[in-house]
Amino acid sequence: MTQTLVRGRLLSFVRRPQAIDDTASYRYEEDGGLLVEDGRIVAAGPYTTVRAEAAADAEEIDHRPHLILPGLIDTHLHFPQMQVIGSYAANLLEWLNTYTFPEECRFVESEHAARIARHFYDEMIRHGTTTAVAYCSVHKASADAYFAEALKRGMRMVGGKVMMDRNAPQGLLDTPQIGYDETRAVIAEWHGKGRNHVAITPRFAITSTPAQMEMTAALAREFPDLHIQTHLSENHDEIRFTGELYPDAIDYTDIYAKYGLLGPKSLFGHCIHLSEREADAMSEAGAVAVHCPTSNLFLGSGLFPLKALSRREKPVRIGVATDIGGGTSYSMLKTMDEAYKIQQLLGERLNPFESFYHMTLGNAEALSLSDHIGTLEAGTDADFVVLDAAATPAMALKMEVTRSLTDELFLLQTMGDDRAVRETYVAGKAMKAAL
Repeated sequence: MTQTLVRGRLLSFVRRPQAIDDTASYRYEEDGGLLVEDGRIVAAGPYTTVRAEAAADAEEIDHRPHLILPGLIDTHLHFPQMQVIGSYAANLLEWLNTYTFPEECRFVESEHAARIARHFYDEMIRHGTTTAVAYCSVHKASADAYFAEALKRGMRMVGGKVMMDRNAPQGLLDTPQIGYDETRAVIAEWHGKGRNHVAITPRFAITSTPAQMEMTAALAREFPDLHIQTHLSENHDEIRFTGELYPDAIDYTDIYAKYGLLGPKSLFGHCIHLSEREADAMSEAGAVAVHCPTSNLFLGSGLFPLKALSRREKPVRIGVATDIGGGTSYSMLKTMDEAYKIQQLLGERLNPFESFYHMTLGNAEALSLSDHIGTLEAGTDADFVVLDAAATPAMALKMEVTRSLTDELFLLQTMGDDRAVRETYVAGKAMKAAL
């Protein structure tokens, strides 16, 4: 098998940074080498050491002086909402009813779903995202298109057919039985095929009847290793309406707990307005709160207390995500730029090492996939990204006075976007050259 030796400045994390000077939390090689074979990383470290391990005929690719990091990971977005992004609305529920639900009705057509899937994966690769967790539409055709395209590109992707049987247009409703049967069919056809992971996906409690939630609970019991994804406590009106629909529940989080959906592979989008009881329940279950900063700001949903949730006596696991199309950028760099600003408004500091940890190892840990992705460790998938902190004239000018790795990362986070992505590698294969 042919080997590839990729040279550049390597940065990866071994745990969450405790402070800006926590150098033990990451590994950095000024002149590093990644040895790749058969889609996996064989060795990583100083270039001279890795070069000595490589075969004599190994192909060598030199990305100096750019940074090489694990591929970026997006833990919550909506594949059918590419043409919803940038839609003008006052709040979440108006935005869903006016723009999102009508758009998602189009995904009953296999040809449309396949076309948008191609664009979706193009954008992921262009922005350096090598793994994402997506909601498809209620139609099985959308999930088929999503996973077929992931298989074609060899990407490790998580996704699910949405289950919803009320409070949406007729063209977007399944039934408890259809939602169950079609989710089972998607699991049978796609889970474990290539690098695909199927997630059980009730959209949120507002759009599922108790009967459908029972079917969701049955799926969770039958497939305990699968991810579960839904939404939680994004908007005050949503929380109020949910309480009216489930009057017997203690609170919003309790609804999901009653149906067995609160666990270590459960991904809850937003979680902005959790009570202390809810945060305790999530912590005890090991469930993940997924922060979607550009979406939260765009829809006026609120400020996510990332730092406060992390330092609780019972800390809550955190993921970060774009939430396209409520979110306004496909870039995880822009996502963390907005996350930084939200923490500033809350009187907190989010240092650039934490930001890059969240985009890589942190999100891999949130997905329970850090043995495969999110690192540059030998034996893991060769998904990585090459970043150029001087990608635009304005960035290059700033780089003239940048004197540390900390400053370079903060520049990438603050001014970077898809133009800073020089190359995205999936399973060791370069997927996009810089324009």
